[in-house]
Amino acid sequence: MEQNLESRLGYKFRNSFLLAEAMTHPSLAYESRRPHFDNQRLEFLGDAVLQLILTEDLFRMFPDFPEGILTKLRSRLVSRRALARFALTIDLGSFVLLGKGEEATGGRRRTSTLADAFEALIGAVYMDGGFTAARDLVLRLFQKEIESLAGSPEEKNPKGELQECLQALRPEAPEYEILGETGPDHRKVFQARVTWCGKELAQGRGKSKKEAEARAAAEALRNRLWEKKEA
Repeated sequence: MEQNLESRLGYKFRNSFLLAEAMTHPSLAYESRRPHFDNQRLEFLGDAVLQLILTEDLFRMFPDFPEGILTKLRSRLVSRRALARFALTIDLGSFVLLGKGEEATGGRRRTSTLADAFEALIGAVYMDGGFTAARDLVLRLFQKEIESLAGSPEEKNPKGELQECLQALRPEAPEYEILGETGPDHRKVFQARVTWCGKELAQGRGKSKKEAEARAAAEALRNRLWEKKEA
């Protein structure tokens, strides 16, 4: 089992005990009466490591995106369903050690089981090889998903999505206006608004004019005032 999984990962563990721990589901630990040997602690660690790696990568990849949009992009990558999907790509469920009851009820392909094991695996790699090893593995496994984010303007570019929505109704493009700025030069906050066909759709604030406009667009997409009938 160990060598097969390592070949799928492209990573060789120096401490095989960590890999065994990462693959031990709490149900087996309970049945074997070894309650302190399961993957829950490594899952806890792996979740934090995964968040940091992907946060840093998104931060560098999209330098102009505001916090809110970066948070949404990261959520797409680390949702339980997404992590279970990554686990399936390396057939991780085949290597998880389950208790008989969990095995009998289909636990090997359960979303929560796969996602937890995947996070535990990242935690184990981090403990075994350090941050660089964990980062290399995560970015390699997530490569296609990260590339798809760059090609999804409706998720990463609220201004583009708003324009597309509105111009499907009328040819006029939305217009942006900076209403003002506050704060000292090194910590300015800009206030922007977006209008369409003479009607204000939303306002947004940001540390740059571009960020303020993006947040105004994102707020307009949430409100969708153009779909609401006049009172």
